[in-house]
Amino acid sequence: MAFESTKHAQAYWKENLTIMGSLLAIWFAVSYGAGILFVEPLNNIQFGGFKLGFWFAQQGAIYTFVALIFVYVWRMNALDKKYQVQED
Repeated sequence: MAFESTKHAQAYWKENLTIMGSLLAIWFAVSYGAGILFVEPLNNIQFGGFKLGFWFAQQGAIYTFVALIFVYVWRMNALDKKYQVQED
């Protein structure tokens, strides 16, 4: 991976941190928010025969984490192409 300049490397890293920060915020909101903080209001909603708060704590968080991995890969591939540092 070779950047044209230090400016490009810094801009790339800044965008990378923005992507990671936003995905970590989603991860936190789903795991801590939906699984712990908002479990009581979510339990008033049924999903697949289970209370939604329970479902998020047990299954939904896992599905969200896997989805976030794919989103991260997709966003990083786009970022690599933008800065012309993609793998051949």
